[in-house]
Amino acid sequence: MANCSLPKDALFLGFDSSTQSLKATVLDANLNTIVSDMINFDSDLPHYKTEDGCYRDQSVNGRIVSPTLMWVEALDLMLQRLSKKLDMGKISSISASGQQHGSVYWKKGSSGILSSLDPEKTLLEQLNDAFSTKESPIWMDSSTTEQCKEIEKAVGGALELAKITGSRAYERFTGPQIRRIFETQLDIYNNTERISLVSSFVASLFIGAYACIDETDGAGMNLMDIKDRTWSKKVLEATAPGLEEKLGTLAPAHAVAGPLAPYFVDRFHFNKNCLVINSSGDNPNSLAGLTLNSPGDLAISLGTSDTVFGITDVPQPGLEGHVFPNPVDTKGYMVMLCYKNGSLTREDIRNRFADKSWDVFDKYLKQTPPLNGGKIGFYYKEHEILPPLPAGFHRFVLENFMGDTLDGTSEHEVKEFDPPSEVRALVEGQLLSMRGHAERFGLPSPPKKIIATGGASANQSILDAVAAIFGANVYSVERPDSASLGAALRAAHGWLCNKQGRFVPIVNLYRDKLEKSSLNSKLRVAAGDQKLLTKYALLVKKRLEIENRLLEKQRRL
Repeated sequence: MANCSLPKDALFLGFDSSTQSLKATVLDANLNTIVSDMINFDSDLPHYKTEDGCYRDQSVNGRIVSPTLMWVEALDLMLQRLSKKLDMGKISSISASGQQHGSVYWKKGSSGILSSLDPEKTLLEQLNDAFSTKESPIWMDSSTTEQCKEIEKAVGGALELAKITGSRAYERFTGPQIRRIFETQLDIYNNTERISLVSSFVASLFIGAYACIDETDGAGMNLMDIKDRTWSKKVLEATAPGLEEKLGTLAPAHAVAGPLAPYFVDRFHFNKNCLVINSSGDNPNSLAGLTLNSPGDLAISLGTSDTVFGITDVPQPGLEGHVFPNPVDTKGYMVMLCYKNGSLTREDIRNRFADKSWDVFDKYLKQTPPLNGGKIGFYYKEHEILPPLPAGFHRFVLENFMGDTLDGTSEHEVKEFDPPSEVRALVEGQLLSMRGHAERFGLPSPPKKIIATGGASANQSILDAVAAIFGANVYSVERPDSASLGAALRAAHGWLCNKQGRFVPIVNLYRDKLEKSSLNSKLRVAAGDQKLLTKYALLVKKRLEIENRLLEKQRRL
């Protein structure tokens, strides 16, 4: 086996430009975290007046965007902080994670601005006029329903689009977002010379040129043929004219985006030989950071969005869920389910029913019994992705449910539960939905193990519920921000692939050092009781039945 060790004093830098913050993680050659930092958009950059890192447009139903320049200024600020904490000259490579689906629109002529950045000035000062629109559509947006229908119809239906691109048309996906801009803001579309994803946008800043969209994040656009890993001509034509030229070419996630621009060498004292590795989406980077490499394992990310993902060698795209190329395996795929109502909805229920206190929230979760006495809740602060239901709360009480059978069981809707039951209904409801849809999508049930990440994965009571409902051991990594950790790991992986002149399996990077590194996952909860698991299986079935009725009711409106 070729030498897969990293230089002794080398450092590897990973960023995660997420919905609410910019995070940074620096790994050493032993893959241990030596520095980490975070900039919260709302509190650290209050002059943008965002709420949860974004703007909710009251004039257009479902339109949610973020100020592009806020992301630029956050990078300025983060690099200032990091340069005071470590020797930037030791950083051998950089990569980034970005919230998936979000898009950035570079104005015609901006490539010249990028290639001639002045180290005496901030990025913000120089890029203030570089974008054809200063508002970037993000993954929370649900304003493109008509565009989704148009694209699906043009290619032969939702299933056909899923077979080509890995997903049916989703409102948050970049293709429908681009089509909406083309249809409603043609001047912006015509004045755009390059469209970046959030991930490739960060890479573009670092190389001082337009970076390629990587194949994994590119699959979250409804534009890429997932088998060929190239843009689908058929879907491009159904989306907007002249689009391929604005997107540029695709590239593997492990490849080098380019050398670091001189601006960063001069201003922040990086090494001039520092490499920039192609950036990718936050969920693909989490897959890397969690070292998920067995088809029997699942990851559950509990963040601003909640996601369930695993890996497969045989992708089977359908009308639910998503298939992306695996970011750290040139032949495999990752499969994923995504929920819009994650941490922000948990905070909303905390504020309403738990005295705005996580301690009270946790106390309520602990004092309520598993199965919640047959109380099932659907909590949608925002228009949900899975299932596609509008904002609203729905609560049901099961009558005559003893946990052994659904025979003779009925349910009726109620306005509210008592506060402790609200908390458990929220937590259990999301996990019941995850299990039900994961099984329907063909993910392993029960999984061999579950690795939990995201902010809520620090809550032991939530992890207890995960283990009980899925019937698997639950692990977590040392730090919940697996996306920036994964970006730093992929920076090291890309550096190694470049050095070897070929793709190197990422496991070779940490095979002998995993247990002593920041990548190591620890058992947090053993698999739940088998009898309880059987009872939860019935609740999963009942929840999906109620969900189908809610969907049918919505279709009739």
